[in-house]
Amino acid sequence: MSSQIEIQRIEKSKIASVDFNNLPFGSVYSDHMLECNFKNGAWQTPVIKPFSPISLDPSSKIFHYGQSIFEGMKAYKDAENNTLLFRPLDNWKRLNKSAERLMIPQIPEEIFMEGLKALLKVDNDWIPTNEGSSLYIRPFMFATGSGFHASPANEYKFIIATAPSGAYFAGKVKVLIEEKYARAANGGVGYAKAGGNYAAQFYPTQLAMDKGYNQVIWTDDNTHQFIEEAGAMNIFIRINDTLITSPTSDRILDGITRKSILQIAEDAGIQTEVRKISVGEVVEAAKNGNLKEMFGAGTAAVISPIAGFGYQENDYELPVLENSFAAQLKKKITDIQTNKVADPYGWRIFV
Repeated sequence: MSSQIEIQRIEKSKIASVDFNNLPFGSVYSDHMLECNFKNGAWQTPVIKPFSPISLDPSSKIFHYGQSIFEGMKAYKDAENNTLLFRPLDNWKRLNKSAERLMIPQIPEEIFMEGLKALLKVDNDWIPTNEGSSLYIRPFMFATGSGFHASPANEYKFIIATAPSGAYFAGKVKVLIEEKYARAANGGVGYAKAGGNYAAQFYPTQLAMDKGYNQVIWTDDNTHQFIEEAGAMNIFIRINDTLITSPTSDRILDGITRKSILQIAEDAGIQTEVRKISVGEVVEAAKNGNLKEMFGAGTAAVISPIAGFGYQENDYELPVLENSFAAQLKKKITDIQTNKVADPYGWRIFV
């Protein structure tokens, strides 16, 4: 497949204009992107081309019926300048799970993996080597076929774009437990990385930000009594020395970082529980001092500690711990990702 990928190189790289010591998250873009079109019932030959705008007909169904899905990944450099990926096949499988739910044709593993590796080789100099930085990778697929009829499109576009990035969050994160709005419902698309899931989060998140919070803790759509996700991330809650996270479902994304944390924590002797956890249990643990940590987990931030949360007009602060579970687990994951320690799980892939 790699020999079949067409490569159109940029005339002049813009890399010299980038300050790699001061990278915002996801807003500086590498020189190239991979593009592959689906038409006449088949995926066409992938092309690596200069990062550039896309031209679409106003009747393209992405604009009208929202057939759009994406993934989030990262590439890293180790001390020997090797390029590494972390569990990329999990991203490919999840992208296709999302595609199935939104009636988008699934992308073959060969196009996804060989196209990604070829793109990283072309833009290898864009992968940061600074501590805490990485090359954020955004594979996405959307409907390009035209028509106002409410039905799946007959043409689609798959793109992989990349952005050298620093930390996702800076400073302490304070969250508000949501009591009215829901991120997803049973039977819906909450488990898929569909663009509409995130668009629907923006309004309630802004309401929380207007009150002085950074993010929302989502609760179940029916009773709003059970903790589900933290903003755009999975959530972990430590009560005493037990680390708890909600089970995946139609409403909750099967996070790759989440799965990694559970495996590493269990192997490190940390007691873990995957179960429903009520808001009442969290509030009670905060009141009696048993709530030790809360943190979000996802590709972008890896682990984002939560400093405090609000619920029913009350604020609860979390203690500042030395050698927290969040710090231990983040170090272990990032050390595996950057080839600083052994990888007993086979998660690390060299490009």
